[in-house]
Amino acid sequence: MGSSNDEIVFYTHPQSRGRVVRWMLEEIGQPYRVEVMGYGQSMKSPEYLAINPMGKVPAIVHRGVVVTETAAICAYLADAVPAAGLAPALADPLRGSYLRWLFFVAGPVEAAVTARALGQEPPPEKAGFVGYGSYEATIGLLEQIAAKASPWLLGERFSAADVYVGSQILFGLTFKTLPPQPGFLAYAQRLGEREAFKRAAAADDALVAQPAG
Repeated sequence: MGSSNDEIVFYTHPQSRGRVVRWMLEEIGQPYRVEVMGYGQSMKSPEYLAINPMGKVPAIVHRGVVVTETAAICAYLADAVPAAGLAPALADPLRGSYLRWLFFVAGPVEAAVTARALGQEPPPEKAGFVGYGSYEATIGLLEQIAAKASPWLLGERFSAADVYVGSQILFGLTFKTLPPQPGFLAYAQRLGEREAFKRAAAADDALVAQPAG
């Protein structure tokens, strides 16, 4: 699992959130090395736990730095490769919206969708105890954000926020954890037309299709 200092090493499984990071890697246009991890023994091996003690994918190692958590990896890569133009600079007013929507989806949206899927949403009188409040309010705002994308979350500028937020919407539509609202569907169609998305999906789909053994 060693690497040269500037090499991006990408730990993933083709049927995981690693698909989001694969798309991000294709968007930044830098070479990367893929380490496919198996669920169970491979992800729980001492060697991999030294990289991610959670024993999960995705993770990357770059310049001696380990980054886990899908949204964090997307944000890190955008900043690490500024030439790709996938993150507003610190002085850019768009930086606030960029971070806002990344964290909104990584926090409230993820929590709301998971709670709904597990049938563990709080009763209305306890909604204040959870950061998302209610599934309806959270997903309603997400649909507004998608509907206002023109064509992207930051206007004409595609960013890492579109990779992460867009992936959550694409997954939600596929697995029916999000309603097929017009704003979601139109945004998802635009995302699916990106060449980097197509390359990433094809690479992961090819891995899924490989026989076990």
